[in-house]
Amino acid sequence: MGLRVAAIVVRHLFLYRRSLARAGEVFFWPVMDLLVWGFLTRYLQEHEIPLGVGWLLGGVIFWDILYRSQQAITLSLHEEIWVRNVLNVFLSPLSMGEYLLATSLMGIIKATLTLAVLGSLAYLFYAFNIWTMGLALVPFVACLLLFGWAVGMVTMAIILRYGQAAEALVWGVPFLLQPFSAVFYPLEALPAGAQVFSRLLPSTYVFEGMRAALTTGAVEGRLLATAFLLDLIYLAFGAAFFAWMFRIVQEKGYLSRLGME
Repeated sequence: MGLRVAAIVVRHLFLYRRSLARAGEVFFWPVMDLLVWGFLTRYLQEHEIPLGVGWLLGGVIFWDILYRSQQAITLSLHEEIWVRNVLNVFLSPLSMGEYLLATSLMGIIKATLTLAVLGSLAYLFYAFNIWTMGLALVPFVACLLLFGWAVGMVTMAIILRYGQAAEALVWGVPFLLQPFSAVFYPLEALPAGAQVFSRLLPSTYVFEGMRAALTTGAVEGRLLATAFLLDLIYLAFGAAFFAWMFRIVQEKGYLSRLGME
């Protein structure tokens, strides 16, 4: 099992080593987001606009962790579809659980790189030091990774079922959740109806906890505990939904269709 999982991880790492475009997906877009929001926060600071400007940069960094985690799972499958390799993967001794484990490990690698690069650049360019959160970063990042995996499993399941017709979901689903995750603003800024949905997302509690930690220096355990509990629920749902859709794909022979798209 370990060798098969490692083989998938190494296979995708080789893709990033040999392709500048794929490396740009990990570094270029997150850095561009940081620069845009960073210059905005600098402008707000210079004009003494009363706003928690650190929230914006912290939100950018944390959001990219969730996004890279989800992308690691869905893009890994999409890579196999693009190069007509999906049948080879699923005809090998590799189990679906091992494949999901390998792509989840890729999510950890990509999220760690994102955190290191954006955290360092934010401190260098804008004197924003997310590292002051210390070890509190670990549970925050873990919550985002878990939710990203859950969203990734649901997205991957839909792509397996509907093929490249569902390709837009790879990039679109996270941004459907972003407005309700209170990434750049407090939960109270949302309309009352939207807050009800927002409270069902673990990401909301992570970003609320991040703002509280940056403002007071203290980590609210209640927010993290709620986020972890919701993560477990979404992971269970994501795994069950994926297993259901994968069974349908196998029974109806859709894997062969994916191999020819």
